[in-house]
Amino acid sequence: MPQIFHRSMNTFSKVTIFGGLFLLTAFAFAWDQFNRSSYVTEADVVREQPIPFSHEHHVSGLGIDCRYCHTSVEKSAFAGLPATEICMNCHSQIWKDSPMLEPVRESFRTGKPLQWTRVHDVPDFVYFNHSIHIAKGIGCESCHGRVDEMPLMRRTKSLQMGWCLECHRHPEDFVRDLDSIYLFGSSAKNVTHEHGLELVDQFHIDTKQILDCWTCHR
Repeated sequence: MPQIFHRSMNTFSKVTIFGGLFLLTAFAFAWDQFNRSSYVTEADVVREQPIPFSHEHHVSGLGIDCRYCHTSVEKSAFAGLPATEICMNCHSQIWKDSPMLEPVRESFRTGKPLQWTRVHDVPDFVYFNHSIHIAKGIGCESCHGRVDEMPLMRRTKSLQMGWCLECHRHPEDFVRDLDSIYLFGSSAKNVTHEHGLELVDQFHIDTKQILDCWTCHR
């Protein structure tokens, strides 16, 4: 029987198959990197706010505790945004005529809340509760980064599922003593792996339950 295809087609077929696999792998890698990029995660992207609030100044410079502004962080799923009255506790006396703070004064006069832009926001199909993380020894810094060094607030973590699972798989590497929850940097007294295991037991963290799908997807 005469040969229909030239012998070179064998080589061409192999090159095509392996080339296709290479391109498919390259595409999968590029797609993964794209999903992890700041374009998608908005990590390190500063969001526009009604006023340029500086956590660095208020937290590091003035030593204001997170709970002074985020009043519901220990008892609610939502950390809460400060009411204008909280801002005016200080700014009715300090920088009270600053043009930059006019939106705060207008909000106070009219009773219309400031429209802050959320920086940390998970998809609607994800359930997240601030209070339970605080109660189980997860510090603000673990999720929000060094806010005490941020002149303008930005997201430092991807907030993607893989990032969440890093902590859920190994909570002993992230938990801290309760008196360090609201501290940052070296003052946060980062714990050793061994002490982390002790804290996991002390806080009754169920390492199997926190890996169940329904824990975050309800």
